[in-house]
Amino acid sequence: MVRGLFITLEGGEGSGKSTQARRLHATLEALGHEVTVTREPGGSPGAEAIRTLLVTGDVDRWDGMTEALLLFAARRDHVERTIKPALDSGHIVVCDRFIDSTMAYQGYGHDLGRETVEQLSGMVLGEFKPDLTLILDLPVEDGLKRAVSRGGDEQRYEDMDVAFHHRLRDGFLDIAKREPARCRVIDSSGSEEDVAVRLKAAVLPVLGSTHG
Repeated sequence: MVRGLFITLEGGEGSGKSTQARRLHATLEALGHEVTVTREPGGSPGAEAIRTLLVTGDVDRWDGMTEALLLFAARRDHVERTIKPALDSGHIVVCDRFIDSTMAYQGYGHDLGRETVEQLSGMVLGEFKPDLTLILDLPVEDGLKRAVSRGGDEQRYEDMDVAFHHRLRDGFLDIAKREPARCRVIDSSGSEEDVAVRLKAAVLPVLGSTHG
């Protein structure tokens, strides 16, 4: 059986990843593909338990290193229990956040540094990484307005200062610049439909070369 394709959606708060992950799922299924949609932090029972620790509570609940360690613990469980089995079954896996979020949030946003995150990733994941990463990009202020209007209990990162969110956006754009073969920056302004069309245009050429 042909190994599946691992696609991740990345971006700052309010960029629309979760909505677009659902839409991409529907698009790919309509094209006849078997699709597994998942998220981080989370995606497996153990990882979902860790998610609650990360996305709720006070802004200063954890420092950058503690957050990174929690994230990689969750990610290890997620990869082994959900992502790899789905890929081995030939599914396309669409994941709302993955390693690039840790690099952007903790590495850049919390100033932990690229080298530290890369070392942790090497220990936990080895060479495992997405086949295609779609980075949904939006001006910080626009994204935060969307995030605030969304509401909910998982507001810890939205409540961090604006400077953090600017470092975060700069981090995602730097990641894309460093790995242009894997990453595509998608303008996430405009309507959900507009963004979905842009994502589909980025994904279809990759499907043609790997699942044709």
